[in-house]
Amino acid sequence: MIKTFIVEGKIKGKERPRMNTKSGNIFTPNKTKGYESWVMSCYRYSSGGEMLTGDITAIIEAFYKIPASVKSEVKREQMRRGIINPAITPDVDNIAKIILDALNGIAYADDKQVIDLRVIKRYADEPFVKIILMGD
Repeated sequence: MIKTFIVEGKIKGKERPRMNTKSGNIFTPNKTKGYESWVMSCYRYSSGGEMLTGDITAIIEAFYKIPASVKSEVKREQMRRGIINPAITPDVDNIAKIILDALNGIAYADDKQVIDLRVIKRYADEPFVKIILMGD
């Protein structure tokens, strides 16, 4: 079974857990929680909430918005075609972490089922993330 869905909007990476200095409790930052919730909603809407089983392959394509400062149409087209790619934050490991964690218990029972993972950073006219999950 193959599930493909889009998460529109600015790309976010998993933030480090924070500690409340008064209570000593560790918590997940609100930006991370909000983005994970958005990823869950996008998956549920596109898949009907169906869960994958067995070993899972995940392909995550993060499309960053072409900067407004790039005025050359030749350079913009090179960015669209993947000749010029973004070497900017968030890092691919943080992108993978926030996406895979968000889908725990939603797209699959646990992200330990993901045995093959590829994360690709590209440019596009508007930012979004395309996620392809393949499993049983």
